[in-house]
Amino acid sequence: MSEVLEPVRTPVRRLHRPLLLMVASMVLLLVVSAVGMVVDDRVLLGAPVWGKPLKFAVSFIVYGLTLAWMLTLPHRASRWTWWMATLLAVTGMVDVGVVVVQAARGTFSHFNQADDPFTDGISLIFGVGVQLLMLANFVLAGLLIFQRVGDRVLTWAIRAGLAFVVAGIGLGFWIPARSSEVWTAVDAAGHAIPLGARHNVGVPDGGPGLPLTGWSTVGGDLRIPHFVGLHGLQVMLVVALVLGLLAGRVARLRDERIRAGLMIVAAAAYAGLIVLVTWQAVRGQALIHPDGQTLGALALLIAATTAAGWAVVVAGGSPGRTG
Repeated sequence: MSEVLEPVRTPVRRLHRPLLLMVASMVLLLVVSAVGMVVDDRVLLGAPVWGKPLKFAVSFIVYGLTLAWMLTLPHRASRWTWWMATLLAVTGMVDVGVVVVQAARGTFSHFNQADDPFTDGISLIFGVGVQLLMLANFVLAGLLIFQRVGDRVLTWAIRAGLAFVVAGIGLGFWIPARSSEVWTAVDAAGHAIPLGARHNVGVPDGGPGLPLTGWSTVGGDLRIPHFVGLHGLQVMLVVALVLGLLAGRVARLRDERIRAGLMIVAAAAYAGLIVLVTWQAVRGQALIHPDGQTLGALALLIAATTAAGWAVVVAGGSPGRTG
């Protein structure tokens, strides 16, 4: 049923060990953060201080396992990808470590501009780690996007997914670039802390938010497109997996060209979704309270995706080259 089903068959010994070490550390952090959510009642901007470490742990577990599996697929420049994944694993643990330290201190890890030696030092470490993490992701994407990895369907899933990761990173850097004014927030101990950026649009950071994610329910939130982009790789791989499973039941989908064409359509639709949630956020609109324009754009995206998918099935694999 194609290489997309390999995750359940890949021996653990073939997986990238530094990434597995990072994942193991994140699993431990997930447990610690979950306990912290229960026993530590301190909050930052209305959210539990251990909420951010928990979210980072989950995100790095998912991404680390995904990348560790991807690197078991035959590909060129495997030595480069191994070292870039190792850099990602190390910098990921360092950066999340900073998030944990700041959470334990009851203060902010991101955009913290408090004028004290410890914060200066830890912010420097965090900043360098973010830059190296970005470099590792960009090099990995550059190495893997322009080669065939697996069958056509999986290749397009990986190409699109890595492009979305890069877009998600860019959207993350856009947050401080777009809202670079310094403002003051109160940490868990009641101290006023200067912060160098805001992620909400139209409303102050903090306030009512969705469970777990904390995304604003009263205004725009730039963390949403950042998240959607970063996890596009997992979404694309799931789509490829579903198409592979359906191929065993639907005769038309046994044609690899058709599945590859549908994969391209799914990738285009997901790119449209990233644009849509970004547009919604910059207009100061909460994700769960879309206006008529947002709903109209979503309906148009769904209709275009449906039409394109139907055209691919009827035409037998187009639009475009699927190789």
